[in-house]
Amino acid sequence: MLQSKLFGKTVKEPPKDEVSVNAILLSRGGFVDKLTAGVYTYLPLGLRVLRKIQQIVRDEMNAIEGQEILMPALLPKDNWVKSGRWSDPGKEVMFQFEGRAGKEFGLGWTHEEIVTPLVKKFTSSYKDLPVYLYQIQDKFRNEPRAKSGLMRGLEFSMKDLYSFHRDADDLAKYYQEALAAYQKIFLRCGLEALVTEASGGSFSKYSHEFQVLTEFGEDTIFYCASCHYAQNKEVAEIKGGDNCPKCGGNILEGKAIEVGNIFSLKTKYSEPFNLEYTDVDGKVKPVMMGCYGIGPSRVMGSIVEIHHDDKGIIWPASVAPFAVHLLQIGTDEPVAAKAKKIYNELLEAGVDVLFDDRSEASAGQKFADADLIGIPLRLVISVKAGDKIEVKKRSEAKIELMTLAQVKKIINV
Repeated sequence: MLQSKLFGKTVKEPPKDEVSVNAILLSRGGFVDKLTAGVYTYLPLGLRVLRKIQQIVRDEMNAIEGQEILMPALLPKDNWVKSGRWSDPGKEVMFQFEGRAGKEFGLGWTHEEIVTPLVKKFTSSYKDLPVYLYQIQDKFRNEPRAKSGLMRGLEFSMKDLYSFHRDADDLAKYYQEALAAYQKIFLRCGLEALVTEASGGSFSKYSHEFQVLTEFGEDTIFYCASCHYAQNKEVAEIKGGDNCPKCGGNILEGKAIEVGNIFSLKTKYSEPFNLEYTDVDGKVKPVMMGCYGIGPSRVMGSIVEIHHDDKGIIWPASVAPFAVHLLQIGTDEPVAAKAKKIYNELLEAGVDVLFDDRSEASAGQKFADADLIGIPLRLVISVKAGDKIEVKKRSEAKIELMTLAQVKKIINV
């Protein structure tokens, strides 16, 4: 991609109406544009990052036999009345409105009320179970505190997986598989997430959140410094300074960002929708359910909150918008020709490259923009570098001179 043609520009000054790190850096870097509080347009750079996170999530959901579907975002009131959530908490969190002929609708903030009757249409026998369905879709929430960039939006990207089982044992087994899959997702995204016990509501003692420790977090958790056992402060039976009930280690208190959660729903939604099956002995039984949520947009914001410095974002390679940021410093014909040649060779080798070919930008502006945008590897072509390439990793201060062959080796092409 030629940076001279890239839609969206970097900005020196932080936006006046943003307070969170992710909102400031993503806006300054040309990744997102704020339409109103809690609602953002993803510009080309930002959409590339979001799509990569979504694909990592999709990979791991497919690996545990999830089947991808796409449900409507416009949802009729009737389904929510059956579960009781049209009024509580629907009136607080759901955008609700009236269409033609007085028919009432809401915008989807979760989809248990939609996926449960959907599965009922195709499930009657034990032979139809288990089944695992997920979607990646924009959701909507009437959030009263939409002030943290991608961390807390009115509209946001969400992956929600729903599992359907014959019995509690099968649900418990899959719950652990989903938990392990979530851990893989966050590691692939460059996040170390602690599996944290949280309130299970009316259907189980605990659900599990995935919390990333950071001073910028909105949640407070208690966690073991040794085995990483953790509880959310809202349901905590432990506190800072205690001995860990699992290993005896020291319990610490810390701020954290929730990046995902999983629930054992059991029959919470199968009962109001009469989702049942006939077992091998001919007995009719309720289907057991679980649900598992990750917000790719929230993950994107969390990555920025964790991976940045005073110059800008430091993207993990797995989710970076491009693998390489190529900078042409100077407009001399030999430099321009060499930069173009290297750009084309990297493209031919299958490398995603953002080429800063801007003739009007100074060297200082190009270096500052590269640090702000945060692509993992910076390559500089200049008179000073001679017949070599100046190579610097965004996460390191060291600069080296390399040949193109050496560069290809470190990026595995």
